[in-house]
This record gives sequence, structure tokens and C-alpha cells, in this order.
Amino acid sequence: MSGLDRALQILDYLKAEARPLGAYAIGRGLGMPLSTAYAIIEDLVEKSLLTRRSDGAVWLGERLYHYGLAYGKALDFLEVATHEMQELCRISGETSQVCGRDGDFMVVLAMAEGAGHFRVTSRVGTRVPLNWTASGRLLVGHLTETERVALFRRGARSSPTGRAETDPVTLARNAEIALAQRLSVQFSESDFAVACIASPIRNRSGECVATISLVVPEQKAVQQADSFAQFVRASSEKVEAMLGWGSH
Repeated sequence: MSGLDRALQILDYLKAEARPLGAYAIGRGLGMPLSTAYAIIEDLVEKSLLTRRSDGAVWLGERLYHYGLAYGKALDFLEVATHEMQELCRISGETSQVCGRDGDFMVVLAMAEGAGHFRVTSRVGTRVPLNWTASGRLLVGHLTETERVALFRRGARSSPTGRAETDPVTLARNAEIALAQRLSVQFSESDFAVACIASPIRNRSGECVATISLVVPEQKAVQQADSFAQFVRASSEKVEAMLGWGSH
């Protein structure tokens, strides 16, 4: 078996396990000689195809993430969602985003800036812990309660503003409620005086594959809460309808 085949085995194994693992566990799980597993993993880490955590376990690396973004640009889903995001920006006059999930993080996949002076720090490619954002909660709302609690127990972090919820059980419950209501809102959890209003984009199986959202000044979000909620819900439902995923 070639070195490339061995490397793909390791990457596929990590993806299937859906969690960081040590080289010993990977080698044993694949029935691969440990010396071979260690050598290939070191090479993949050097090339940023894997990333090593402080406990020695490895996970999919940032280079793969960038490949995924490039591939995603060619998908019909992202094309449809981005078009609707731009329309949402035009109708509302506010900054809009399409966000997805990358493991324990939310990532901004696309963005359209509003016409005003308000600017947001989260640009395309920005990754933040799922518990910091309105979108993050929606993106895991379809998981089982056990899966949600485990995910937040592992990945929840204190935010720069100190206002992001970190309790795994509370986060898991809020995620389920937000998805059922097709709406999630956060105020100053990741950035001071910034609010985000998000709605889920769900596939045929009901999984939240992405979100569409508005990022606005907190005061404006309070004053126009109902209209912003209507905007994002209508946009997410339109994307689902255009892709033939139906309503949930």
C-alpha cells in the first residue's frame, strides 16, 4: 500500500471516529504497524493536514479546512444560500452571513456587508466556538441530547465578553429549542454591542447543515427584533425550498 493510501486511511479513520485520537489508537484501529502510523502522522502534521492538540491527540488540520472551503464554493447548496444571503442583505440593509459547522466550531462560509457604517469582526473563514454564537446552537440542534451535551462539554469556551453560556446542559437544551423555533438570537456573546439573529437551513433529513443570519448592532436588534426574525426565517425557508429540502 502506498504512502498516500496510508495517509487517506488515517484521515478517513479520524473522520469516521469524529474525534481527535492518538497515534497509537489510530494505528491499532487500522491494524497498521505503529512505526508506520507514527511516521505518516508526523508527516501529515508537518504539512498541516493534521493538527496536534496539547494532549498529543491529532485531528483534521487547517489545510483540509481550506480545501473544504474551496470545494464548497462549487456546491449548488452554497451558491443558492449565498444568493439568498445577498438578497437578505439588500432587503434588510444589514450585514448577513451564511455559517456552517467545523467540528466544535462555527465557521463563516459567506458574508455580505450592509450599507451602513457598522462593521463586524467575523469575516469569511472566521472560526469561533459553537457556544459563542446564535448559529452555533442551531448547527447542533438536530443531534441527540447526549451528543449535544458531550459536544458542549468538550468544546464550550468562555467568550471575550464573558457573556456566552458555557454550561453543557443549558446549551444543549437551548440548541434544541432554537432549532424547533427556527430562530436563535445572541446579544454581545462574542463581541460587545453586537447581536446576531440566525435561522437554520435544514436538509431532507432535518439536519441543520448551515445557517443564514443577520449581524447588527445590539440596540437595533432589540428595537427591530420581530422584523429581523421574519427576515431570517423567510430566507432560510426559501433556501430549503429552492433545494427541494422542504420545510421542517
